[in-house]
Amino acid sequence: MTRARRNFLYQALVLLLSFAAVALVGVTAAANLESRGIDLSVEFLGDRAGFALSETWLPYSPDDSNLWALLVGVGNTLMITLLVAVLATAMGAGLGILRISDNPLSGGFARAWVEFSRNTPPILLLLFLYSLLGQVLPVDRAVSLGTGIHLSLRGLAVPALDLGGHGPFLLLALLGGFAGLCFLGRAASCRQRQTGIRPPWQAIGAGVLIALLTGWLLGPGPGVQLELPVANGPDFSGGFILTPEFFTLIVGLSVYTSGFIAEIVRTGLQSITLGQWEAAVAVGLSRSQTLRLVIIPQMLRVIIPPMTSQYVNIVKNSTLVIVIGYADFMVTAGTMINKTSRAVEGTLIIIAVYLIINLALAAVMNHLNRSMEKA
Repeated sequence: MTRARRNFLYQALVLLLSFAAVALVGVTAAANLESRGIDLSVEFLGDRAGFALSETWLPYSPDDSNLWALLVGVGNTLMITLLVAVLATAMGAGLGILRISDNPLSGGFARAWVEFSRNTPPILLLLFLYSLLGQVLPVDRAVSLGTGIHLSLRGLAVPALDLGGHGPFLLLALLGGFAGLCFLGRAASCRQRQTGIRPPWQAIGAGVLIALLTGWLLGPGPGVQLELPVANGPDFSGGFILTPEFFTLIVGLSVYTSGFIAEIVRTGLQSITLGQWEAAVAVGLSRSQTLRLVIIPQMLRVIIPPMTSQYVNIVKNSTLVIVIGYADFMVTAGTMINKTSRAVEGTLIIIAVYLIINLALAAVMNHLNRSMEKA
């Protein structure tokens, strides 16, 4: 028997044993449930939810179905994941650059931040931030972070744009502008391969997009107005209010994750040898061109796989919001289970949803990683 065939048989045997173990657990659980008169069904998903959610990004009322309540919870979880991923990546990238700085003050600050964030349990960080907002920042003593930006126990109050009902058109314009920039980037790459000269597509695209947005904002149609939050007794009026739970979750998870991302970025930067910088300078590339065309593409090949793990961890760490009461998917599903007494079905739904989210996220990051390897 050849080695390849033997390895195939071993893998097939392990796979068969795994399926057999899962089937045994399923059959045993089904038999136990049947002996107790408990039937498995998902018909309860169409019933009226009957419970309120404190904060949602999708329209929701207690009269909606349990299925829609779960989808609203998924929307909250995805919003948390997106915002934390963006903020933590930006913070981690800056801290990673500071970690290799020759300035002892900058390097020491970044190292202290990384050590604090990486060695603090995230649930402790969330509880500390939440209690801090509730104990020391009443509305009448709100901390001002700038014009129209206030932080208090009511959350973070920021200015809001009144788009005059033209918000969807602005969103379509932004999506169209982004698609146009992607098209210009591909066209510039093709032009560079043909002629060796890369057109300044970023400046052209950014100029056109800024001009379109400026014309849209200053035109007579939209009637855009800036609404500033104002302290009104124990609460704020006007502007946009990020609740304490949402603000605590975003800041806490961003701080916690930024420490890990900083170390990943530092490792990626240090993996590029000094000879790469010197070679880029020798062929006449500027510092920005060196970063964009030489350093960052090589660094991304190193950092994308560990960054995938951090983004998946953000999804899993978002379940810690149960300690501060934000209505993410986990909290919504738990409330539904308590109301319907469908613990088995509810638990299976929770496992399936988080598995789908994480597998989809990993697939996107793996596709990006393969694209960088071919670049």
